[in-house]
Amino acid sequence: MRRPLVAGNWKMNGTRASVAELIEALRQQEVPAAVEVVVFPSCLHLAQVVSGLGGKAIAVGAQDCSTETGFGALTGEESATQLADAGCGWVLVGHSERRLILGESDEVVSKKFSAALECGMTPVLCLGETLEQRQSEQTLEVVGRQLARIVADAGIAAFERAVVAYEPVWAIGTGLTATPQQAQEVHAAIRAQLAREDQRIADGVRILYGGSVKADNAAELLGMADIDGGLIGGASLNANDFGTICRAAGN
Repeated sequence: MRRPLVAGNWKMNGTRASVAELIEALRQQEVPAAVEVVVFPSCLHLAQVVSGLGGKAIAVGAQDCSTETGFGALTGEESATQLADAGCGWVLVGHSERRLILGESDEVVSKKFSAALECGMTPVLCLGETLEQRQSEQTLEVVGRQLARIVADAGIAAFERAVVAYEPVWAIGTGLTATPQQAQEVHAAIRAQLAREDQRIADGVRILYGGSVKADNAAELLGMADIDGGLIGGASLNANDFGTICRAAGN
């Protein structure tokens, strides 16, 4: 049975003061033991969050990593080696904001995915289509292509140590949300694509839904057969809302 996972992506938000308040509020939340929880603060606040959540069953991840591991002359980048050393066990790769706004290609995402694995981190591979692609009925083609590149480069066995997140671009920060049925259709297609390579690995991989998940819609979304948790954006900045989502995942 796949353990539910709720991941909070704080994006480019927070000051030291507001992050301290959020940490304290998260420490007060009752998180079901059956649910795995991880938060992804900005790189500036990683050390503060790792320290502040010490002893709490909430892991810490990074929002991105370099394509290169180790150390070197790559100004402004953080390698998976450095992030792991800082206490991160997880890293987001291929988030739509990085694909669309910063121009990350499938090739770059694949290199980051492999770099994370090489350094012992768990990559959360983000996949998703734009509104135009959804309206053109290209969703499964786009998501399938993004996934296929990783499988081709890293191999199906890599997904024993990775998580997938389906995040329709048109539902991120817009207030729009895929219906549970729309999300389930894509999640089922992702699992089926992996199953064509290895049924056992496909059955075990966790696939999260991301895209305007809130406390009031989490239970219905997370109740679908192939939705194993959520990648939460704005709602993860409110400890009470995030806690409600975590408890919904546990149910």
